[in-house]
Order: sequence, then C-alpha cells, then structure tokens
Amino acid sequence: MSHTGQDDLPLSSSAYITGDTSATATRRISIKHVIVAFLLSVLFFLLFCFVSLHGYIAWVLSNPTVAPLYSNPKLSKNLEYEDIVFPAADGSRMMQGWYIPAEDSAKTIVFSHGYGANREETWIPMYDLANYAHSQNFNVVMFDFGFAAQNSKEVATGGKKEAQQLLGAIQVAKQRGAEEIIIWGFSMGAGTALQATLNNEDIDGMILDSTFLLEPDTMYHNIRQHIGLPRHPSLEIIGMLLPVLNGTSMRQIPYTQVKSEDYPFPILFIHGTEDEKAPYPIAEKLAAHQSNPVSDVWIVEGAHHELIFREHPKEYLRKVSLFLGNIRTPSGN
Repeated sequence: MSHTGQDDLPLSSSAYITGDTSATATRRISIKHVIVAFLLSVLFFLLFCFVSLHGYIAWVLSNPTVAPLYSNPKLSKNLEYEDIVFPAADGSRMMQGWYIPAEDSAKTIVFSHGYGANREETWIPMYDLANYAHSQNFNVVMFDFGFAAQNSKEVATGGKKEAQQLLGAIQVAKQRGAEEIIIWGFSMGAGTALQATLNNEDIDGMILDSTFLLEPDTMYHNIRQHIGLPRHPSLEIIGMLLPVLNGTSMRQIPYTQVKSEDYPFPILFIHGTEDEKAPYPIAEKLAAHQSNPVSDVWIVEGAHHELIFREHPKEYLRKVSLFLGNIRTPSGN
C-alpha cells in the first residue's frame, strides 16, 4: 500500500508540473497574439491616417477656397462692361464673365485667372491690368473658371476642364469680332492657356505670368511648402486619389507635350526668382523651346508668385507694352 502511494506522489507532481508548463505556454502564446494583433492594429491605423492625409490633400487641391466677387469694372475703374454667359468649348457647363468693349477695336485680351481666385484676382490687381488693356484699345474678357463660379461651382482639374472653359471665352472674343486675340494668364491660368492652345489657331499671342503647370514636380513642390511628406509614395497615392475626387488623372494633363512645344505665336513669360509655388526655371525651360522671334522671357530678381506687377508696376507695363507692340496681324495693326 505504501509502495503504491509512494509511486502515486511523483506521478501527481509530474502531471501538475506538466499542466503548469502547458498553461504557461498557452498564456505566452495568447500574449504574443495580443501583442501582434495590437501592433497590426497600430500599423493599420497609421496606414489609414497616412492615406487619409493624402486624401485630404487631394481634396483640398480639387476644391480651392475662392472668395466671392466684391466689385466690377464700373465700380473699380469706371469701365463700361457687359455681363456675359457662354458655354465651355465642349459644352460641359455655362461660364460667367464680363466683356469690356473698346471703341472700334478688333483686338481682345482674354484674362485667364489663377487657382484659388476668381476673375477679380485682387492681389495682382486684375482691375488695374484690365484698365491698362482697355487704355491700349483692347476689348477685354474676364471670366470665372468653373472652380471659381459664383453658381454651380465645380472641382479644379489642373487644366483638363479649364482648358475647354478658356477656349469658350476665346470663342466669345471671336463672336464679338476680334481679329487679334491675346491670352493674359496667371499661375494655373497660364498653365491652362498653354494646354488650351496646343492645337488652336485663334491665338495671336500670350502673356504668361508666374506659370504654374500641374505636373508631379510642381505638385510635390507645393505640398512640401506645407508638410514634409516623402516624395514616394506620396505622389503615387495622390495620383490614385485625384481621379476619384475630381475625375482627372495626371496622365490626362499634357504637361510633357506643353514643356516641349514650340508654339507658333509669340509668348512673353514673366516670372519671379522668389516664386514659392512655381519655381522660375520652368519659365526659362518653356521659353527656351520657343522659336518665334517676338517670344521673350523676363525673370525678375526677388519677385514673388503673381506679385510681379504689384512689385514692379512700371517695368511690368513697359515689358508688356513692348511685347504687344511687336505683335502684328493683318487686321490687328
């Protein structure tokens, strides 16, 4: 009996120890699973935040905040004008703007405003340039791109839709009898003008101030002004999100063609060395491809994005006057 009891004791102890070890191992595995699950949750949360941040950036790019109109040509510069409504060239929407007639003139300047602005673009200031154009006997067309519309506002597309809207404004100038048409573009409005006129024979010249062309380099440059995201994969993520938010892929913007195009009409590129949104070498590179003898580039030391006229008004208008004076068309002399 005692022998059997003695044999039973170590068996019970062994079972206890084995059970304890097994339970400990099970607890370790459970803790490991919890840790892995927690780390994966943190990883997915951070990934979600990272992608959401890029989604927010893409949304902001597609939906700029634009102030309402505060004035008009009559109130601002005592210029007589007409309210005009016209279709985009592709018929996608109706556009709103102003037409400022010049007496017995067959010359028209179409203003192409920048991103985040409307036809007034007060920081330039646009009314001063419209008044100058009118004083040079040009009719003037000022209009709002779709993303700046007072009614039925739509997303910004970096020039895809805006090019068709600008072409609609050019049609207005033609219908009003213009035989010489000049586009005066600013920032994204300048980049849009370059896109719109790739295969257009209605333009006799362009003045492009602080040209912003939406492409990966300039987009990333602007993003880095606000947040230090890595170039990759940020560009790829935003590139995937843009078509979802504004229906436009970067591949639909012909920036490669624009950067290598030799336009048949003269272009005056104006850019500042302190441009924080569109680095000035882009203007130099665009100008280098132009063979028209009247084309020129004016790089202004220390000048800022779209503020060149405000910072150097006399020299600015002198350069523009000289350029316009060198443009000659059969009916536009």
